[in-house]
Amino acid sequence: MIRSLCLSVLALAGSVSAKLPNIVIIYADDLGFGDLSCYNPKAAYKTPRLDQMAAEGIRFTDAHSPSTICSPSRYGLFSGQQIYRSTGRGGGAFEGPGGPSYLKPGKLTLGGMLQEKGYHTGIFGKWHVGLTWLDKDGKKLGGGFKNSLLIDYEKSTPLIDGPNKRGFDESFITPNCPTTDPLYVYIENGMVPIPADRRYDPKTSPNPGGKWRWDNDAGWMAPGYQFVDADKLFYAKTKNFITEHREKTPEKPFFVVFSTQVAHAPVLPAEEFNGATKGGPRGDFVYQLDALTGRVLDLLAELEIDEETLVFFNADNGAETVHVDWMREDYHHDASGGWRGMKRDGWEGGHRVPFMVRWPGRIPKGQVSDQMANTTDIMATIASVVGYELPDDAATDSYDLVPALLGQKEPIREHLLTQSFRGEFQVRKGDWKYLDHKGSGGNGYKEESMQKYVLPELAPDAPGQLYNLTTDPGETTNLYFKEEAKRLEMQALLKTLKESGRSAPKGRKPLGMEKIPKK
Repeated sequence: MIRSLCLSVLALAGSVSAKLPNIVIIYADDLGFGDLSCYNPKAAYKTPRLDQMAAEGIRFTDAHSPSTICSPSRYGLFSGQQIYRSTGRGGGAFEGPGGPSYLKPGKLTLGGMLQEKGYHTGIFGKWHVGLTWLDKDGKKLGGGFKNSLLIDYEKSTPLIDGPNKRGFDESFITPNCPTTDPLYVYIENGMVPIPADRRYDPKTSPNPGGKWRWDNDAGWMAPGYQFVDADKLFYAKTKNFITEHREKTPEKPFFVVFSTQVAHAPVLPAEEFNGATKGGPRGDFVYQLDALTGRVLDLLAELEIDEETLVFFNADNGAETVHVDWMREDYHHDASGGWRGMKRDGWEGGHRVPFMVRWPGRIPKGQVSDQMANTTDIMATIASVVGYELPDDAATDSYDLVPALLGQKEPIREHLLTQSFRGEFQVRKGDWKYLDHKGSGGNGYKEESMQKYVLPELAPDAPGQLYNLTTDPGETTNLYFKEEAKRLEMQALLKTLKESGRSAPKGRKPLGMEKIPKK
């Protein structure tokens, strides 16, 4: 009797220790490496809640977005793969009714994986990986602003490739950048409650912003659509999802993506954050992101599920060109954090981004890791935590970072792939970085505002670039010709990674909750 009771207690203890965590991803937009004060002590403002998150978990200093623009990076988050696995090369950012989705039917997604593990899943905010819209004749519409009024919403909805068809039980999203790229509509669980029926003109809009309102494009909009309070709305939807889930099905774990638009242009902080910092409108905007992140963490504490919840914070690429320029000029703030380049560029400033993970009682506090990491790694990392064995044809660019979360210093990644604006490749191996293209791979530097950031080209005839980031972190001295053996090695590596269909190892085995000790 005593023996059976002991066995029962041990079994119960095992089931409790192996309880799957809730998972939250807070995904920022156009947030540079130097945009948070925990990454940049010289920042023009403070981000206390994100600094606190870093102190309570792990902060990565060599983390990268898969691409240097929005849509391909979001594909990487949801699929664990580089965009060329879907398109054959690169991928643009969608405008208007652009699609179809980069997430192909039948391919495992992050949300779908967690649904299989019994999670209740949701996403709230910016989607931007493509959607399929139909006209009155049932014909698929292409992108661009003109086609927005040709959408037949009855024929198009429920959307065949929206979030609810790609692994999410609940969703409230915008198709593209919420304040930049019309079509300006809300999509809730695959339906469009209020279609776009009017022309939005920023010149006649009461929205504030001054020069910081740059990139608030004209286009078709639904009545009641919000610009200034977009992220507060997305937070409210996220809060409601978590709260309702805990009220109705507390026995199940949840997974939610709070997909913000900070600090994408235009810079439109909500009224309560205007003047909150000495970093101008964009400083206030990033402070708003910081505050909303804090509200998510506070909500977890209020619901007493803080220690049951794994939280990721990441960004989709570096800071926008004009934002980097204006913040440097007006506020002595370097959004790129000392790295060369910015959004769209293959140089480090285009894709080296903040990445933090927090899980009280499981992930040791106060860690700063120099492990190479990619947004694509989030999928394999979560798979490892929840005990999901990824098939070899899924998440093919995703590495399990759980050992790093638990303090491992030994390198996990042998190499790292990224892609710039035009889909061109960059590959890292240790200290070495090879760019398979001339120039930035993204921005043109002929405009007057960009000329100040042009560096002398020391190997003008080289068709690519080779840098040692340890001795030359600013990517100033192209060693394409001087280090021929290393360049050939890197070119061969890139060729192998492209042709093999994967950059992650095969046969990945999940660690599982039982091997992640409770501190």
